[in-house]
Amino acid sequence: MKIVVQRVKSARVEVGDKLAGSIGKGMLLFVGIAEGDTPGTVNKMADRLAAMRIFEDSGGKMNLDVSSVGGAVLNVPQFTLLADTSKGARPGFSGAASARKALALWKDLSAALRERGLEVAEGVFGAHMEVSLVNDGPVTFIITSKESAPEVVDT
Repeated sequence: MKIVVQRVKSARVEVGDKLAGSIGKGMLLFVGIAEGDTPGTVNKMADRLAAMRIFEDSGGKMNLDVSSVGGAVLNVPQFTLLADTSKGARPGFSGAASARKALALWKDLSAALRERGLEVAEGVFGAHMEVSLVNDGPVTFIITSKESAPEVVDT
């Protein structure tokens, strides 16, 4: 699993003219599910996300997690994060999970975050989405699970 985490002042996802999900202050997640990911991967990543201290305390240091600041999470599926761009001009997606598996694990991630007490809004799996955000900082992180860590290739 590969997740781009952005600390935001606000974020929203629209599909066509319809609002799919929106949050105020919190974390915008762009989530790619890899072929090797499992329900165990989901739980580990949910633990990491819920505990990420990426919000500033009164001293200006990143010491607070999303729940400590009353923030929410916007979970957006994005299989293109698993693209292999090492050869040619066209990305390959063989490392991404099948749509059926990815949908189930992506939904499981939302559920796992809710189980940890977080408010979670979602994008729409498989849809063409328009994502709007106000990045706070900017603060952006990329976290990966062991299952989707890139192989090191000696060139």
